[in-house]
Amino acid sequence: MKPLAPKSIAAPFGHYSHGIAGGPVVATSGQLALRPDGTIPEGVGAQADFCFEALRAILAEDGLDFSDVLRFSAFVTRREDMQGYMAARDRACADLEVKPASTLMIVSGFTRPEFLVEVEALALRRDR
Repeated sequence: MKPLAPKSIAAPFGHYSHGIAGGPVVATSGQLALRPDGTIPEGVGAQADFCFEALRAILAEDGLDFSDVLRFSAFVTRREDMQGYMAARDRACADLEVKPASTLMIVSGFTRPEFLVEVEALALRRDR
């Protein structure tokens, strides 16, 4: 197994990897919208866009991109944030011929109240 830790995103909060490449599978940890300078974007759409950019960076560490993603799993804290998240997901996947599977759950909260969304990905290395 190989840890994936792009320098372009904030370090993990603890002793875990942002992503793990294990054979043909890459699994990411959930990404929150924490910039390397410690700031957090305003609003669920901006946070979700940031989460997707972090996921892109993690996948790129192993030579993958969103066309390799099997599923995105996302978590929001409020029902009214579902549309903002889904719009960001749709932007991230707009150019994909095959859209990944997607799961969205409403949760009671994250490690800090400013966080509104968390997104993780499961990807598969394919022959190209």
